[in-house]
Amino acid sequence: MHINFPVGGARRPSNRSRSASAALLAGALTLAAGGCRREEVTHARVKRAPEAQAPTMGPGMGGMPPGAQGPGAVAPPPAPGEGEGLRWNLPKGWTQDAKSGGMRYATLRPGARGKIDVSVVVLPGPAGGELANVNRWRGQIGLSPMDEASLASARKAVKAPAGSVSVYDFTSEGQAKSRMVAGLLTTGGNSWFVKMVGDAETVGAARGDFMRLLESLRFD
Repeated sequence: MHINFPVGGARRPSNRSRSASAALLAGALTLAAGGCRREEVTHARVKRAPEAQAPTMGPGMGGMPPGAQGPGAVAPPPAPGEGEGLRWNLPKGWTQDAKSGGMRYATLRPGARGKIDVSVVVLPGPAGGELANVNRWRGQIGLSPMDEASLASARKAVKAPAGSVSVYDFTSEGQAKSRMVAGLLTTGGNSWFVKMVGDAETVGAARGDFMRLLESLRFD
């Protein structure tokens, strides 16, 4: 096999060919570089910042630990017969049921027959004030509220070893009358309510014993 070469040696590429080749080479390099950059961006990873945690509630941040009591909390008084607390002389024929841990401090049961309930209730502080409590009692037997002037005229002060007891006596209107006799004693940061309510006739029969009980109120 014979190969014939042109006379004068191999032909050198023209300037135009060299320019085209250079342009193709530059374009290929540009595409390769762009591909590399796209590859780098595609696989870039950003480290996530740690999530913020909610602050733990504490006494200084509006929260209180379980079982904690606020600064205005008042510890419940002991039940009758258990440590220092309100005491009284129980009238003859009366009995009592101690119910501590709630608003009702004790339940007293007169010897008189008929519908009647005698309770000893304790609340912290002024418990809404004397006028508000008296009007609440009046509402319980169907009477309208009274103002400050009427309150003063209806109040009777009874002296007891525990202090001065404000006593109120109200009877409802209508054919089936109800009656309420209640004593209010505010002392030692607490308000004590000794209240007797029931049928007007039954309450009237027990009123003398109830008043003597109020006169015997004391703290031991």
